[in-house]
Amino acid sequence: MSAPHYPAGTVRALLPTAHVSDATRAALQQRLDAPADYAPQLLAPETFALLEAVAACLFPQPDRPEHPIPLAPSVDQRLAEGRADGWRYDVLPPDREAYRLGLGGIQETAQALFLNDFPTLDTQQRHHVMQAVAGGTPPGTTWQTLDAARFFEEMLAELTETYYAHPLAQEEIGYVGMADLPAWTKIGLNEKDDREIPMSE
Repeated sequence: MSAPHYPAGTVRALLPTAHVSDATRAALQQRLDAPADYAPQLLAPETFALLEAVAACLFPQPDRPEHPIPLAPSVDQRLAEGRADGWRYDVLPPDREAYRLGLGGIQETAQALFLNDFPTLDTQQRHHVMQAVAGGTPPGTTWQTLDAARFFEEMLAELTETYYAHPLAQEEIGYVGMADLPAWTKIGLNEKDDREIPMSE
């Protein structure tokens, strides 16, 4: 028996309704319409390809082989524009430098463990590299000056935020909180508003 799930298309069907503000609708529609042929603005092509491989390892999307939710473009664009969330761990350098060093460190770890570049590794090898970085003790000279666990934490947080900011990911979890205009009436325990998505069996 398959696991319960939320029907596809439900969040997209809610976007054009009066429940969603114009600004929110425009932002979410832009994510849906993002081109597949994004050209990196800051990262070198090989570094961008490495970030794509890391994102695919952490957020596999086997049900979207042709059009996965794009994660690396959001990171590259943010770094190119110099945007940040206003704080960072004192053990990490500014974001651009952290990503430059951290992605280079991931490549070093892949070479140290498997004698190959990270994008060429198979799934299990990629997981092994990511586990080493997350654990804070990966091989590689970069990690002697960059806190591996903190870098992994920050990178994972950004990729997670980017993934679940996309309408297709919101459909996976039945999230309709982007319906941001006043009109919610059923807000008690175990109550569902009409706009909320019923789970399918």
